[in-house]
Amino acid sequence: MNTTDSRTHRLHRARNYPYDFPLRSYTYDNGEIKDFDTSLTAQRTPVLAIGSNQAPERLVQKFGHDATHIIPVQRAQLNGFDVVFSAHISNYGAVPAMLQTSAGSTVSIAVTWLNDEQLEIMHATEIAAANYWFAELQEISVLLDDGAVHSQACAYLSSRGHLNIASSPVALSAIGCNARSYPAMTTGEALEHVRQRVAPDLDADQFVHQLVEDRDYRRQVITMISADSGEFAHPMRIVRAGPTA
Repeated sequence: MNTTDSRTHRLHRARNYPYDFPLRSYTYDNGEIKDFDTSLTAQRTPVLAIGSNQAPERLVQKFGHDATHIIPVQRAQLNGFDVVFSAHISNYGAVPAMLQTSAGSTVSIAVTWLNDEQLEIMHATEIAAANYWFAELQEISVLLDDGAVHSQACAYLSSRGHLNIASSPVALSAIGCNARSYPAMTTGEALEHVRQRVAPDLDADQFVHQLVEDRDYRRQVITMISADSGEFAHPMRIVRAGPTA
């Protein structure tokens, strides 16, 4: 990949989060999308996938180094929540997702069924930067597309809180939600809001490149946008936390 292609790919990763994902259950198998097989879920941990973890493109980035990884990804509906932007920036320049309570809403998510090795790989990609906790939620309602209902589940929950825009959480427009009560944006629009807030003199593309290339700068931006963030509003039990932010 030449320099121009690399920079174009970087902008795609930042602005097109959470990427394309099937609206049906599927099995990730060495980068291929295959039919969902419920028998493959046995002896695995169900983990809510609310953002890019439901997208094959992101699973390839995390698990593509090993052709043996097979991951069932099952569609689900989560009652009483929505998927909103977290008050942080990923190392690839996106404003990523978090769950937030939303009375009366039902958000479309997925469940990734992970074995122990896959769970450790996912932990390394999610909690190492101190932006998420791996936590257990109870007294919830997760309706899987096979009709099963779970009242508890694990998920990666933002330790930074939700991004506030005009004093409100903002939902990801790429994620379907019935009876959505929050305003919604694309990730590109959320990034532009952040740029106007913290670096209005920077060109939009250059802002993304600096976020990716300069870790200290990215941390400064995270500090600024998380200063007025809103905390996750449902009780949780932290199972695994990353380093101190």
